[in-house]
Amino acid sequence: MPLWLNVVSRVILFMIILFFITKFLGKKQLSQLSFFEYVTGITMGGIAAIVILEVRHSIIIGGLAILVMAAIPYIVGLIALKSKKFRDFIEGKPTVFIKDGKIMEDNLKKERYTTDELLELLRKKDVYQVSDVEFAILEATGDFSVMLKKENQPLTAKDVNLSVASIKEPQTVIMDGEVLDEPLSTIGRSRAWLHIELEKLGVTIENVFLGQVNSYGELTVDLFDDKLQVASPQERALILSSMKKCQADLEMFALGTEVKEAKEMFTKNSEKLQEAIDKVFPILKG
Repeated sequence: MPLWLNVVSRVILFMIILFFITKFLGKKQLSQLSFFEYVTGITMGGIAAIVILEVRHSIIIGGLAILVMAAIPYIVGLIALKSKKFRDFIEGKPTVFIKDGKIMEDNLKKERYTTDELLELLRKKDVYQVSDVEFAILEATGDFSVMLKKENQPLTAKDVNLSVASIKEPQTVIMDGEVLDEPLSTIGRSRAWLHIELEKLGVTIENVFLGQVNSYGELTVDLFDDKLQVASPQERALILSSMKKCQADLEMFALGTEVKEAKEMFTKNSEKLQEAIDKVFPILKG
């Protein structure tokens, strides 16, 4: 076999091996590497590079070495799931850098971080003053987590006792001009419904680059031609407007009649409809 073909075949083979090993070890290997997993990954890459470039080495021996190196973090991971002490030893423990607005200087020195580096980490979290921080910690993976003091945290709907509608994951039903049937069935919709919604927007499926259905069942689209403007969904606004009009009509009927029973009926139903409007307003106002 020519040398160049030997190298190419080895590259393809070991790319396939490393791909399946990574898939087997799980997504954690890609997102949150511990010290041990970091060393293991480098070693496996080094073994693959040596076997690929040094063609005198056996492919079988190189593959065996990689499989053994892959088995080690797998076994270590199983042990770590059952033992907190072992997990702390292998993966490390988080280090507190700021507590109650005070910098923990000894912990900074322990992790070999300077004050400038700490301030840089805070700026990356959009925090510019240490005294605004209640708690800051350097995770074992190297990530930096910050919790602001209560008075410095953004105001939420819960803080002001405001009811807001829950939001579900939007479903992508059109991609590159093609309808995706599985997301449509997930939300209980059909192609016929999709065509009707597209007609309301004045577009065809072939013109749609991306189409998504939100948690309220509204279809939003992005077209291939960015110069074309598509109207926003108006169903919720129309429903809210209709409910307000009906409530106002009931109030007007109550004021316009002299019959006591009718006045009481209109007033009572007007109040009930107003209560319903207040409950659904957070959902329909958007």
